[in-house]
Amino acid sequence: MAEAVETALLVEEFDAEQITPVRHAVSRAAAAVGLLGQRLEDFVLAVNEIVTNAVRHAGGRGAVRLWTLDGALLCEVTDKGSGIPAERLDGGPLPPSNAVSGRGLWLARHLVDEVTVRSTPAGTIVTLRSSLAG
Repeated sequence: MAEAVETALLVEEFDAEQITPVRHAVSRAAAAVGLLGQRLEDFVLAVNEIVTNAVRHAGGRGAVRLWTLDGALLCEVTDKGSGIPAERLDGGPLPPSNAVSGRGLWLARHLVDEVTVRSTPAGTIVTLRSSLAG
């Protein structure tokens, strides 16, 4: 049986100045593999929130990798920050509107089909997944 091979659609490093270009690149790549309409907009916004979090809270830089696997589009955002606080990982209620932070990960969880977070003192990997089937 053949093993599934991942081919990256996009691999980009980013800092604060690359947030907008990365968002546009993610949008183009996602549209090119068939993510359309509101699902495309939601996916791009979710990625943008996680990239922005990496810039704001995790050392100012990171990397994005985008690929398809088993009928889904996946995006991995990595950073070298000190990790996400445990209270942000439980998927709890929306932080209040006057909260200084905490809304990006919450929002991402509500925009895509699945969000996984692996956070360690060496950094964090957030993976977003959206089905390519409507």
